[in-house]
Amino acid sequence: MDLYVAFLGGPLADDRMGEGHEVVLVVAADRAEAEIRAVAKWSGAGRGHLDALQRVERVDGFAVGLSPAAAGDALDVETYN
Repeated sequence: MDLYVAFLGGPLADDRMGEGHEVVLVVAADRAEAEIRAVAKWSGAGRGHLDALQRVERVDGFAVGLSPAAAGDALDVETYN
């Protein structure tokens, strides 16, 4: 499992012109799963889409590692397929 950061885009609320954006973090086994998990986190108006996705391996010179957490924190990817 790896950590990914995603830049999401989608329509603005209130008939405004342009596009709204959000940055979200997801943990996934591969890029395809990360895309699904990221788009599922869109909280803006309408339907969001993925503008950019990057696997995070290091931050400010520190290696990023993941370890299992308490049950109930997981997102069921099958729900969004």
